[in-house]
Amino acid sequence: MTSPITRTKPAPETHLQRTLNTALNDIGADSALAAIFHQENGPLLEHAARNFTPRDIQAIVRALSVHDTGSAPSAGHDTEASRSIGLKMVTPSKKSLLSIPLRHVNRTYGYLVIGRKEGTTFAKKDKVMLEQTSDGITKALERDGLFHTNTVMGHSYVSQEPAPPPAGTDIFPALTTHFSPELQTKVEAALMEALPLVSYDRAWVCYYDPLAGNVEVLGIAGDAKGELKDARKDLKPGQRLTLDSSAAGWAVRHRKPRVDHDLASTQGRFLDHKHLFKDRFQSSLVVPFFVRGQVGGTFTLGSKEPQRYQSTDARTLEPIILKLAELMQSPTPQPSSAPVGGSSNPVPQLAATLPSELIIGKQDRQAAIGEFSGFLAMEIREPLASIRSQLEEVTGEGILDFDPQTRVENAMRDLIRIEAILNEILDFAKPLELNRHLCRIPEALDSSLVVLATDLEATRIQVTKEYPNVIAPVRADEAKLQQVFLSIFKNACEAMTPGGHLHIQVTQHRAGKGLEVQIIIRNNGVPIPADLVDKVFEPFFTTKRSGIGLGLPSVKKIIEEHGGSIAIGSAPGEGTTVTIRLPGVSRGPAFRHRGRRHRPPRRPS
Repeated sequence: MTSPITRTKPAPETHLQRTLNTALNDIGADSALAAIFHQENGPLLEHAARNFTPRDIQAIVRALSVHDTGSAPSAGHDTEASRSIGLKMVTPSKKSLLSIPLRHVNRTYGYLVIGRKEGTTFAKKDKVMLEQTSDGITKALERDGLFHTNTVMGHSYVSQEPAPPPAGTDIFPALTTHFSPELQTKVEAALMEALPLVSYDRAWVCYYDPLAGNVEVLGIAGDAKGELKDARKDLKPGQRLTLDSSAAGWAVRHRKPRVDHDLASTQGRFLDHKHLFKDRFQSSLVVPFFVRGQVGGTFTLGSKEPQRYQSTDARTLEPIILKLAELMQSPTPQPSSAPVGGSSNPVPQLAATLPSELIIGKQDRQAAIGEFSGFLAMEIREPLASIRSQLEEVTGEGILDFDPQTRVENAMRDLIRIEAILNEILDFAKPLELNRHLCRIPEALDSSLVVLATDLEATRIQVTKEYPNVIAPVRADEAKLQQVFLSIFKNACEAMTPGGHLHIQVTQHRAGKGLEVQIIIRNNGVPIPADLVDKVFEPFFTTKRSGIGLGLPSVKKIIEEHGGSIAIGSAPGEGTTVTIRLPGVSRGPAFRHRGRRHRPPRRPS
């Protein structure tokens, strides 16, 4: 009598595996593989793969784990030459392999590999595509809190699941949204009125947010849940889609309707088409509508019938589109700076002590910056995005000769640089979205110094630290604080000559009924002129040839959003001193610093 075969239930897919599998599905390659280091120095483990045999995976992981191809590259190897790694004679079934290191905060935490059966070399666009995918994976993992920036022995640098928030901490949601239940009801009613005009199986409306550079789903009608049992991955009201990864974003950038009859070919590029394709839809129509002469949003129809829509259907939908445009012109909710749950915020208390003239002047400046940013987003970034998308189409068609193709690619690089500057301005104007948790100030400072370790050694700048053995934690967004410290350190390095001295001191003291953590960063470089010290925090003020003058204003904005303060003092012969004060958590666990009090960096041999 044979014993019955016991079937083991497969392990549930982790959050890390879901993120990596989603990225691999978007790669247009024969085979793809994502491997993550179990700990900071290994071993390298495969977490997601497509069309690779177990033997291939074992060979690739072994090859990437030895020094021949860049054995777990350490910090400081982030050069263009090391971004792409060609693997030869590694796998029997794939003759061409290309690997891109996955990096976060100057650490290599894994590899992304694509393979081909034929022995052809990879084009430059393949490398660029893979680098963009690797950067997208890093941003997705960082956004979901899967990185342990303070790695200690025995803990993995990348976790499988996001760490749950500590008990008793406040959850800070996104500050701004156009979606509301009332607006969703009105939008879905308008969608139902469109059904007799142009039939559909599913329809939704997106609002275009020019400042955020994405579209937000406002309402869905029709077969919203689809035929699959797992509806958690379906499109939902309130969900945001980027312009580059959605058909709705394509219609916004091009300012014209888009008709697709082959969703299989576009579901890899567009997330909204992926939702339709998995539910066996055959065709779609995306129509942009305009509010006061600018793109206000998009209206999308999906059908399970092939060849269902034509561009002329947009004219039939004009009555519904006009109604949607009227809904978009209703007053939008203002961002709220108060945390959820009615907890007190120290920022209004500080503002209440300021003279009314200063408060009014600050509000006027913020209103002017917001109005100017809205103008840039609507009148500058939107046309630039449309120009870039059209140039991408021209270069992708391959109809140009070598010289015209080169000139167009140079123009695209300039456009991308302009868009980067523009996005920096718009990011400064947007309300901050803080992901607060208890963090250690000394370790946030050290993490920022790690990024500049190579520059500090090259310029022989001596770094001394003075940290207390026990320091109160700070409830803050650690990534934003690292951005603050990194900006201050960079400015200090630019002000000092080789062989300079950078001193960092952290102290804590009583402030009223609570604690206050003070960070003093002092350098002995060229001092700031006395008549310019008061202007360094003003937006768009800069004395550098490069930059737009938003580094220190962004630093001040982040510190003040945390309820703290920042000040700069500078004098001849004394250098420059930056003093930051942040509210500490008096009732939380006191963190003990793991390192020594004075730790100058190693000097180059």
